[in-house]
Amino acid sequence: MSEQNGARTGGESAAEQAALLPPVDVIEDQGGITLYADVPGVSREHLQLHVEGDNLFLDGQIAVEMPKDMEATHVEVPRSRYRRVFALSREFDTGRLTADLKNGVLRLRIPKAEHAKPKRIQISTE
Repeated sequence: MSEQNGARTGGESAAEQAALLPPVDVIEDQGGITLYADVPGVSREHLQLHVEGDNLFLDGQIAVEMPKDMEATHVEVPRSRYRRVFALSREFDTGRLTADLKNGVLRLRIPKAEHAKPKRIQISTE
């Protein structure tokens, strides 16, 4: 798995392209990989994941509720979206990818395809 630049082109303004890069921890074991992405402020409804070819796309929109007749006078995080793209190896089975979001942390589990899992080979003796 490798990371790619998350910027997209074609029809999006510079403001729409600007996005925060969420920090991600990647843990690999014999069965696959688990990614933990920090996306605080993003609800399940504003989070999109999709796979195109060998690429995994993560897009999230931060939804800050402002009371009526109020506006922010100071904003320390100027971008209100997250975006990250990962290039996945063919050893992963993206058809069995699972995702859950809890307390601002997105957990993705991508199991290895059967052909990529370690196999024990029996040795026979004569």
